Amino acid sequence: MLALVKKPHIEISIHGEHTDELLAWIKKKYDIAILADEPENDFVSIESTEYWEEMEKNRVGNLLAGARLKAGFTQAQLAKKLGIRQNMVSDYEHGRRNYSNAMAKRLSKTLKVKEEHLKYGREQMNSRDKK
Repeated sequence: MLALVKKPHIEISIHGEHTDELLAWIKKKYDIAILADEPENDFVSIESTEYWEEMEKNRVGNLLAGARLKAGFTQAQLAKKLGIRQNMVSDYEHGRRNYSNAMAKRLSKTLKVKEEHLKYGREQMNSRDKK
């Protein structure tokens, strides 16, 4: 069973015996919504969804976009710090252009993330393509 406690926003997954008793106890203090009440074997793993496949296609770009947002930069601000055009950052993030190892190093230094973090998807996809 998957339940959502609305304020504060908390998602919990409850399995096993006495779930109804536990939910009744939680309902005394919080407003909750039951998101799913199906047995666990009815759920699908995220790896088998179209969403996951789409995210995997551009893992490196998504990681870069996430690191940029976490650092608090716009694409234009990051581009200026790197001395490149904003559309290059956009191309990297949308998977239209791959960045070199040298650029990965510059990005990691500017965004203060490990270089491996920005290259994670590229190596994984290359090894998968060789199979």
